[in-house]
Amino acid sequence: MKTLLFLVLISACGAEPHPGNSSLEHERIVHIQENGPRLLVVAEQAKIFSHRGGNVTLPCKFYHEHSSAAAAGSGTHKIRVKWTKLTYDYLKEVDVFVAMGHHRKSYGGYQGRVSLRESSENDASLVITNIRLEDYGRYKCEVIEGLEDDTAVVTLNLEGVVFPYSPRLGRYNLNFHEAQRACAEQDSVMASFDQLYDAWRSGLDWCNAGWLSDGSVQYPITKPREPCGGRNTVPGVRNYGFWDKDRSRYDVFCFTSNFNGRFYYLIHPTKLTYDEAVQACLKDGSQIAKVGQIFAAWKLLGYDRCDAGWLADGSVRYPISRPRKRCSPSEAAVRFVGFPDKKHKLYGVYCFRAYN
Repeated sequence: MKTLLFLVLISACGAEPHPGNSSLEHERIVHIQENGPRLLVVAEQAKIFSHRGGNVTLPCKFYHEHSSAAAAGSGTHKIRVKWTKLTYDYLKEVDVFVAMGHHRKSYGGYQGRVSLRESSENDASLVITNIRLEDYGRYKCEVIEGLEDDTAVVTLNLEGVVFPYSPRLGRYNLNFHEAQRACAEQDSVMASFDQLYDAWRSGLDWCNAGWLSDGSVQYPITKPREPCGGRNTVPGVRNYGFWDKDRSRYDVFCFTSNFNGRFYYLIHPTKLTYDEAVQACLKDGSQIAKVGQIFAAWKLLGYDRCDAGWLADGSVRYPISRPRKRCSPSEAAVRFVGFPDKKHKLYGVYCFRAYN
């Protein structure tokens, strides 16, 4: 028993405090030096910005601490590099890419779009091509060598726009799964909390609560008022919490980004019913545009048009980037006319032509 106590005391005396935590008074983190170099994984940037359709490199390099040889070749074991995407509950991870020696494997929707940069022997950076909306999020780079391993986390942010959406049936008619489909049908995905928070900081104010991709229900308020939490409350993103994904019904906040195509208002000699609008776009070599596309054109391209037009979901809207009388006098916005009678109401139409 005395021998065991002696060994423990020797180990504690040989421990070195981590330099980044030396100021902690009550909780000191220590590392016990082991034989041989310790594997370190580092991300040079914590956040990387891109957009839909672009290419991006998520940085990750690995080193051997206390070793003159920092490259991977200094070890005696094969290096295994694994990239995963972290989910909102932080308990599940989605496999993205694995590499060991000459073996390479990508998973799911990443197949054919991911590879390692390998600019040097210790480079484990992940290259993603043809970025998709659902690629947004946090990625973990894990490097394993024998019994040693270390990780680094990189966030991929996308340039884009968050917009609130409710269907023809009116507000609070979507459960979580229907909300997911609604966003997908409008060329978008459900927004994350971080995306909604960034949109709120940029001025988004919306009094209807909507689903987010983590299953929570929230809404952004920049101008506190009585119907939206009270006039005396502070601005912020109001949180309703987590609700039953099958039974609870709310609106949804969607996120979209750059598109590879042309969004435009179709010049036509007459106003059109909904069916006539669909056919007019087809005749012009396009499709009737989606809600996500009008928001992306407005926010990212500065598209401005004071003509109300049909969109694919049966709604009528128009984008104003330069506020002016009779269009949108007080703010830049995508103005919402409503869901008019498809057979009898006449409007213009917005079309979208995808580029190959």
